[in-house]
Amino acid sequence: MAQPASRSDLINYCKRQLGAPVLEINIADEQVDDLLDDALQYFHERHFDGVVQTYLKYKITQDDIDRGRGNAADDPKGVVTTTASTDIDGASVTFSYEENSNYIQVPPSIIGINKIFRFDNSTISGGMFSLKYQLFLNDLYFFNSMEMLSYAMTKTYLSDIDFLLNTEKQIRFNQRQDRLYLDVDWGNVEKDEYIVLDCWRLLDPNDFTRVYNDSFLKKYLTALMKRQWGQNLIKFQGVKLPGGIELNGRQIYDDAEKDLEIIREQMSNTYELPPLDMIG
Repeated sequence: MAQPASRSDLINYCKRQLGAPVLEINIADEQVDDLLDDALQYFHERHFDGVVQTYLKYKITQDDIDRGRGNAADDPKGVVTTTASTDIDGASVTFSYEENSNYIQVPPSIIGINKIFRFDNSTISGGMFSLKYQLFLNDLYFFNSMEMLSYAMTKTYLSDIDFLLNTEKQIRFNQRQDRLYLDVDWGNVEKDEYIVLDCWRLLDPNDFTRVYNDSFLKKYLTALMKRQWGQNLIKFQGVKLPGGIELNGRQIYDDAEKDLEIIREQMSNTYELPPLDMIG
């Protein structure tokens, strides 16, 4: 199939690019499945089309609150204790560290979190008696009552005050943990409250089958299979086949390594978003 729409379609496409069915591609099915998983992981972690920005709503549970408020005195289940030993002046000294389990579980498909949206209950920008409400009530009763420049400057000033008096909630996240740590005052968090996560989620190819037809993924998986094919044949170097044909697994392997180098360089230059400090 010219446009793969499933795992099997993509695998067959790559085998045809390597010469099948004219040539026998000496790769086990288990190896092909591993290579496809590796290719998808690389695609999801590096390609800008491999992820999608999304907003997830999460309702705080009582277990989350108990875990976040936990301490060694009243809730040992909410505390992780780490013990380390070292030698100081020839004597062995043991240190114990305690860390609250102030996290919420996130799906494994989440690979990055930008921030969480907090409830805007400050007197600067929320409620009937907020400065924002009074500004609209007194100065914007019709659109021609004030200049847009003055309005924009006032809004910027209010945002600066809000930023200074109401700091953003601190978060910590690593995609290998599937945990979002919330460094907040859990004493002010109530059950059944909602938070919204601004995050990046993997584009699941089972739900969006066009992933299998991505031009980069097809080339990358083909090169990976070519390298595996050559690696499988290296041990048969110099073996003569009927008709005088000689296996040359080393050449196949070296050609695939060159292809992978070019493809990865293309990923960095074309498909990968640059770091923010490199944008100027």
